[in-house]
Amino acid sequence: MAKGRRAQSNEGAEGAVDEEVGDLEDDKVDRWAPIPFTKEDNRAGHLLEESSFAVLFPQYREKAIREAWPHVTRALKEVHIACTLDLIEGSMTVSTTRKTWDPFIIIKARDLIKLLARSVPHQQAVRILDDEVQCDIIKIGNIVRAKERFVKRRDRLVGPNGSTLKAIELLTQCYVLVHGNTVAAMGPFKGIKQVRRIAEDCMRNYHPIYHIKTLMIRRELEKDESLRHENWERFLPNFKKANPKKPKAPAKGGGGGGGGGGFGAAAAGDAAGSVRAAVDGASVLAPTGGAAPAAGKAKGKKAYTPFPPSQPQSKVDAQLESGEYFLSEAEKESRKKAARSRKQHETVSLRQQEREQRFVAPKRADVGRAAGAAGTGAQGAGESLAQIGDRLKKRAAEGGGKRTARGAKATPNVGADGEPRGAVANYLAGSARKRLRTAE
Repeated sequence: MAKGRRAQSNEGAEGAVDEEVGDLEDDKVDRWAPIPFTKEDNRAGHLLEESSFAVLFPQYREKAIREAWPHVTRALKEVHIACTLDLIEGSMTVSTTRKTWDPFIIIKARDLIKLLARSVPHQQAVRILDDEVQCDIIKIGNIVRAKERFVKRRDRLVGPNGSTLKAIELLTQCYVLVHGNTVAAMGPFKGIKQVRRIAEDCMRNYHPIYHIKTLMIRRELEKDESLRHENWERFLPNFKKANPKKPKAPAKGGGGGGGGGGFGAAAAGDAAGSVRAAVDGASVLAPTGGAAPAAGKAKGKKAYTPFPPSQPQSKVDAQLESGEYFLSEAEKESRKKAARSRKQHETVSLRQQEREQRFVAPKRADVGRAAGAAGTGAQGAGESLAQIGDRLKKRAAEGGGKRTARGAKATPNVGADGEPRGAVANYLAGSARKRLRTAE
């Protein structure tokens, strides 16, 4: 009897295994489809213990989260999840209640607040509460080291006017948001896997357009029932990364090879040779009986040494050598301020000297030479005050005699006797005194 029961049980187990294997081989069965869970499946009607999750959010998201929080609270209340917003600490908390009957809904609520902290709009974030929708936050900041290269590849993922991102969303049936160092994706499991592959490959310098072309071909092949059980590798494009060879730089032109004199380099007809010949003017213009020198000079080979080059001094080594490495932050800051003030003081003093240099009077010898050059020939700075006065009186008398001979009347500045008066006399006397001081 025992053997009969054991044989029957073995046959039953083998039959169950055969059914499971048959299900695995059936393409019509969706392995990723979530198993439905209803309130009747939870016999207790509630959870035994309370579970909670808290997520921090950045300060720039505070305003948006505060405005969207009533909608989030309303959506979580429908699934019997309590939520708390703490603006002081900058955190969002979700927890189960006595009415919560779904044990997995707290995980969905945790994903909801994670998406809100990642700048996902609340209209899209509340969709995560559906069993058919999953989410994934892909970290792309640590794949590329250089900041400029990272920004360039991240923009490549978005595309011009968001066209690349829109194509990815249509082909994967996912909502994708590129923000900061992460990419947030919401949708079915299959689409999320594709989005992760596209984002990571884009950061590894594999353009998203190749994945987009492959996805478009796959979508067309899925419509053909005759190709469902065939291998699609022959239809998919095989993109290989090609490194094209850079064009070699053109060889520098040389001088003429004939023995027609030293002007062969300039007459070679090559532009580079002519420029180099003009630079090497001494060798070009010197007539020689042999061939002209070549325009391009061969670089001498460095002496071979089996030892590697010495390591350049790093910033830390320089600080250790100067002793700055062992200083505290306050001492380093005080040193920087002192050096800055010292440099500023030197600059200010130099500019002050330049400004004062403009007001320095020229030397006495220079002034004498300038005054002598401005004088009237032989009547230079050697005349005395009496001689200057006699000469001026004589000139005025000659002019006055001519006027009186013609019957002209005396003017207010010149008398009838030809002597200067008034302003003219004062001007002449002042000019004489200036010349006398210059001569001294």
